[in-house]
Amino acid sequence: MLKLVRVAEHDNATLGVMCLDGRPMFVTLEDAWRHNERSRSCIPTGVYEVVAHKSPKFGRCYHVQDVPGRSEILIHAGNTHEDTTGCILLGMMYGTLGTNAAVLSSRAAMASFLTALKDVERTTLEVV
Repeated sequence: MLKLVRVAEHDNATLGVMCLDGRPMFVTLEDAWRHNERSRSCIPTGVYEVVAHKSPKFGRCYHVQDVPGRSEILIHAGNTHEDTTGCILLGMMYGTLGTNAAVLSSRAAMASFLTALKDVERTTLEVV
């Protein structure tokens, strides 16, 4: 099971920690809360089903299912709020790129995430 613990809002971003089976594994970056606005907001807190997905743009990633009023919410690599369009970005550490809050070593984080979930086609994500 995945758990995303949001820890701070910074500029246009929501920062968090992604836990896998209760262990903190990665840092996350999402858009700031904008009332669940499509492509501009982080998703509401709650429990969601997550399924393995092959994206034409991001390759293997995970798709967050049944977000009220939303679709196409993915967990994928990226660095700043400009890369999210409402999705969840993974990184190994926090930092800045230009003047933007960022998650860094995102591709390495995503590779590690995919390895950890290599046999998992479907799981749950709790967002708190």
